[in-house]
Amino acid sequence: MRKITPMLALAASVALLAACGGGGETTDGSSAEPSASTSAPPVRGNEELVIWTDAVKLDAVKAVADAFAQENGISVGVQAIVNTRADFITANAAGNGPDVLVGAHDWIGQLVQNGAIDPLQLSPAALSGYAPNAVSASTYDGQLYGLPYGVEALALYCNKTYAPDIYATLDDAIAAGQAAVDAGSVASALNVPVGQNGDAYHMEPLYTSGGGYIFGTNPDGSYNVNDLGVGTPASITAAEKIYSLGEAGSNVLRRSIDGTNNIALFAEGNAACMISGPWALNDVRTGLGADGYTIQPIPGFAGMAPAQPFLGAQDFYVASNGQNKAFAQEFVNNFVNTEEQMTTLYEMANLPPAMLAVRETAAAGNPDTATFAAAADAAAPMPSIPGMDQVWTPLGQAWSAIVGGADPATTMTQTGQTISSAIAAG
Repeated sequence: MRKITPMLALAASVALLAACGGGGETTDGSSAEPSASTSAPPVRGNEELVIWTDAVKLDAVKAVADAFAQENGISVGVQAIVNTRADFITANAAGNGPDVLVGAHDWIGQLVQNGAIDPLQLSPAALSGYAPNAVSASTYDGQLYGLPYGVEALALYCNKTYAPDIYATLDDAIAAGQAAVDAGSVASALNVPVGQNGDAYHMEPLYTSGGGYIFGTNPDGSYNVNDLGVGTPASITAAEKIYSLGEAGSNVLRRSIDGTNNIALFAEGNAACMISGPWALNDVRTGLGADGYTIQPIPGFAGMAPAQPFLGAQDFYVASNGQNKAFAQEFVNNFVNTEEQMTTLYEMANLPPAMLAVRETAAAGNPDTATFAAAADAAAPMPSIPGMDQVWTPLGQAWSAIVGGADPATTMTQTGQTISSAIAAG
């Protein structure tokens, strides 16, 4: 490891500015943020390398930062910021932001649009050591902007008492769960958070299995904001399948299940199966026991397309206006980009690793990690293009309406028009 010019050795300091709220499910376990604060954004600390993250990742990032500080004889400060992305953009523009940002890959489009982050300088050989779709997720306009350390994707959990198998189709899992419902053993065959406002993230694997898509792709695999799939015949076919599972159909999908109770009801034994991510593991293990559940990548509907949830990658970014960009590039490109530090991040952040060598070691001792890594490999990167911001709310509301009994064709057509108008308006 190349050493940075030694400076006065100081202990790495941590400024915890605010703690994130807990409870419930977020879209990818991390990319959802609190609503923007009306107060002034936080100001960077006085250390030679300053890193901003959120409270959930604070300890993991601090452990890596402390090692970097000790090895290179510099001071490093890690600050936990509540509105991480919004405050970073504002502070970076003002010249008082951090040198390094840690956050979700789907921030990249907005960060690049605001000129807030610099490309990274990793060789093809270095990138070959990472899961390909994690690299793809962290790439924008053909340039790598984030170093991925962890990946997330939804999977299918089932309670072994009521749905003990690994299922070839989602219909098979639902049938096993429905038998338990009919017997009076559980209240729900399959928990998918829908809620009164909808949840486009958790509905994505069902939507894609039905043949729907949000944005088409360009020849290089990047998303094409001009090819909106919502409102197309394929989206209507998918919506009709979802309608058949809703409250006017088989009543498998219900608006009474949302991000506040999805995990709890399953962990308490009141649902046969559940769609959720790795963030649910601790609650499930506590409630059902280490041998009381199965996890598998979400299977598709019988006779339809594969289910493809969103992939979420957690990245390290170099701020475009940081005060010590040389330190930042060294930290991200050369120090974090090692098996040792990626192992630390895995062990403390508990996300399936993006680095393949670390993933292989982790999976050997933890089958759940292997399953979630497989789910992530089968997932599609969550679009990081700015137009995606115009999709979440109207598409989520559409799914809630359809589950509640609204006409699928009319709802999807109108939703597509709403999203197209919002994207055109900027």
